[in-house]
Amino acid sequence: MEFRKYQHIERLETDETLGIQIGLCYVFPKIDGTNSTLWWNDGLQAGSRNRHLTIDYDNQGFLEWAKEQEQFEQFFKKYPELRLYGEWLVPHTLRTYEETAWQKFYVFDVYHDNYLPYETYKKYLDEFGIEYIPPICRIKNPTTERLIKQLEKNGYLIQDGHGVGEGIVIKNYEYQNKFGRQIWAKIVKNDFKAKHSHTQVTDVKETISAEDRIIEKFVTPAFVEKEFTKIKNEQGWSSKKIPMLFGVLFHTLITEEAWNIVKTLKYPTVNFRRLEQMMIMKIKQVKPELF
Repeated sequence: MEFRKYQHIERLETDETLGIQIGLCYVFPKIDGTNSTLWWNDGLQAGSRNRHLTIDYDNQGFLEWAKEQEQFEQFFKKYPELRLYGEWLVPHTLRTYEETAWQKFYVFDVYHDNYLPYETYKKYLDEFGIEYIPPICRIKNPTTERLIKQLEKNGYLIQDGHGVGEGIVIKNYEYQNKFGRQIWAKIVKNDFKAKHSHTQVTDVKETISAEDRIIEKFVTPAFVEKEFTKIKNEQGWSSKKIPMLFGVLFHTLITEEAWNIVKTLKYPTVNFRRLEQMMIMKIKQVKPELF
């Protein structure tokens, strides 16, 4: 394997991350070191964010340190196809980490063709005692406001009484953005401080939103199948008609069920963009053979 640059983590609520909040999201602490990677190719190899490292052209001693850690060689001899991405914690902008936290490598992703889910790579790393960043929580269909509240829970590696870390990273392992890329989102604390000033892995108990309740009650498998069959019988079916299926189902939901939604949910406040995204996810679950 050769050097492979880690993906850029995009800010939440951009075109690149639209829809990432639909589904099960893992919220991870974001730590402020230097992006680094390890892999195996006739020996232990290391990289910074942008280049392959050598002993003579290292990155703040990362490769030299990694070669002294026996667990990495043992890990890659068993899993040579995997690649570790993480943070080499050396002084950067944030200086409030515990004294014992510095000069260590904290894995935040494991890659093999795509990024492996947390529960999968956790087992591999635990086997060899390799440190990794644990999630703060898991949340299903989180709102932006609910995610922002997790910023104050990022005390990972921070000294007691010295505040919180620089932000959080949101991962939805089933998500691909509209450009077909598996990507993560981030919230950096300073970005949201003014705008939203009033606002072991655990499952956060989220109040069921109006959009969740609409999808559960009205976007049933029978509803999806009925509209799909109409399109198929009238026009034939090909993958080019997937956008049409999304549009027809959303139009039908709004025009035919609006009054029932109002009566059943007692005049709810509905985010229609979020509702549409959740409906698309439900269609993919009901008709996975189309995608």
